[in-house]
Amino acid sequence: MTNMRTLRVYCTTLDVGQSTKPSFMLQKGETHLWYATLLSLAHRAAHYRLLLDGEEQARAARFLHEHDRERFILGHGLLRSLLGKYLGAPPASLILQRGEFGKPFLKDHPFHFNLSDTKDAVLVAIADKPIGVDIETMNRHTDHLRVADHYFTGKEVDSIRRADDGKRRFLELWTRKEAVLKACGVGLMDDLHSLEVGSPANTMAISHPDFVRMAAPAYHVGTLASGPDHLISLASTDAIKKLQFFHAAAGDQSPSP
Repeated sequence: MTNMRTLRVYCTTLDVGQSTKPSFMLQKGETHLWYATLLSLAHRAAHYRLLLDGEEQARAARFLHEHDRERFILGHGLLRSLLGKYLGAPPASLILQRGEFGKPFLKDHPFHFNLSDTKDAVLVAIADKPIGVDIETMNRHTDHLRVADHYFTGKEVDSIRRADDGKRRFLELWTRKEAVLKACGVGLMDDLHSLEVGSPANTMAISHPDFVRMAAPAYHVGTLASGPDHLISLASTDAIKKLQFFHAAAGDQSPSP
């Protein structure tokens, strides 16, 4: 008999704090988002490469295309740089361990974090509770209805067809699903039909064995835009009440998207 259980996903509007400058002090219940375009970080590539551990260096070297390799280095270098500032430790000295499906974590440290990238931007989330985040570019060309028919529930596909901006609705749902899967540590799985995120409150029966085993009873999900080009969703085991958004590029202290 297939093991099944109930999962609830609550989708809410995010209230982004109006911070005046970047902060590396995480208050109880806060979530910090650090966003940057790859272009704005490109000058840091050589420095960030030196921060990576041996495994990360090897992973970077396996990319066939220079752009993909640079995106990996910038994203993981930014993650290490930020964690070093929060922890008051040299970024290269941090020992990042990885969960069953590759999600990195710091053993015996209070921070939870997650990294996401898209073709032209990177995002890091840092919180005091399990967190998952996904960023997608609005400039990507894709047949969103064909992809939605393959991965989304019937109700979700209908909402895309009825939306004034179907592509934006598709990306909203896609990033929500990925954020939930990353929050629980499973990562992307084939059967996304079993994960519904199209309504303010979603209750579903899940049967994917790893998802059943690893998912929390409920996730709280929110979506926001970073300017006109990028859509971001984050998922947490608790309601996301204190959210701060920072630009990670050098000299950029803009408070929110």
